[in-house]
Amino acid sequence: MNDILDIHTHTIASGHAYNTLYEMVRAAAGRGLTLFGSSDHAPAMPGSCHEMYFCNFKAIPRELFGIRLIMGCELNIIDYQGNVDLKRWLQKRLDYGIASIHDLCYEIGTKEENTAALIGAMENPYVQIIGHPDNSRIPLDYESLVKAAKEHHVLLEVNNSSLKPGSPRPGARENYYTMLKLCRRYNTAVILGSDSHCAADAGCHEQAAALLAEVDFPEELVVNRSLKALGEYLECVR
Repeated sequence: MNDILDIHTHTIASGHAYNTLYEMVRAAAGRGLTLFGSSDHAPAMPGSCHEMYFCNFKAIPRELFGIRLIMGCELNIIDYQGNVDLKRWLQKRLDYGIASIHDLCYEIGTKEENTAALIGAMENPYVQIIGHPDNSRIPLDYESLVKAAKEHHVLLEVNNSSLKPGSPRPGARENYYTMLKLCRRYNTAVILGSDSHCAADAGCHEQAAALLAEVDFPEELVVNRSLKALGEYLECVR
């Protein structure tokens, strides 16, 4: 499968990642990517940056080391309504938003409550991606999730980090089997994300790509294949 982009990544601004923005982009360029996106954690994540970090992206070059650069945020879902932890005026300044549940920022609820939280986040016009919907400790109704993603024109992520040995998200592989089967049924698109916290993993989707190959997932439902495919979801790429 053609894979030219990675937009779920973290720099030292997230507080628990280990390389600078320039180091991350250089590593992605070395992997032959066309587009790189930086998506540091929003402020509710312990140790992450101040909200003002997200208001000055105009200072950053939009091409580095020969590849295109976009700047987003991994927003933390904070309640069962799908609200996130960055002020709306700052969300508007982002190139894109990934909304994710992290147990450090969210009280894990029932399957119905967790699913409602993700669907509520999809209704936010500044959220284009749901991050790592794969953790068995955060149970989800995958049929409702996949149908809602199609309805709200939001991408579901297949998170490479979740599939690596030692991942803190149990059951990810089995949950992706379920999610991808439903994505095929409802024609719902996905995006591969490295969720990299160091330069060695920037642009790395080996485990996620192998899983898609294993289940023979349709390439036309994977937006990593082209900027045009991603641009159907991210205005900044059109």
